[in-house]
Amino acid sequence: MDTMSVNVATARSEAPVAGARESARAFLERLAQPAIATEAADAVVLVVSELVTNALRHGGGTCALGLTEHPDSIEVSVRDRSPQAPRMRTPDLNGDTGGFGWPMVNRLARATAVTRRTAGGKTVSALLAR
Repeated sequence: MDTMSVNVATARSEAPVAGARESARAFLERLAQPAIATEAADAVVLVVSELVTNALRHGGGTCALGLTEHPDSIEVSVRDRSPQAPRMRTPDLNGDTGGFGWPMVNRLARATAVTRRTAGGKTVSALLAR
């Protein structure tokens, strides 16, 4: 089983999220055979992007990204300092406040979970088909 962990911090640009996406792509390229299908890899990268963006925006400015290979799935986990769980809400069609990411993550993933950490904060996990 292959695992990877990356620490991500807020910056004034999109660099932290882009770096998380690149880390996810590199992780997926190193996977044991059989290699992950292109569509499944794209879904993993999209979920990484959404969860890291949400953690940086709403979770205290820093987060840790974890990726774990399972025989039939890839687990994406993002740990941040906020105890507040993501919530479903009506997307803002005017583009001001978002609201599209968490519903999309839930549609792409086989399962999602939010685990509060005793030391503070939470981990948001998504399990995606391989």
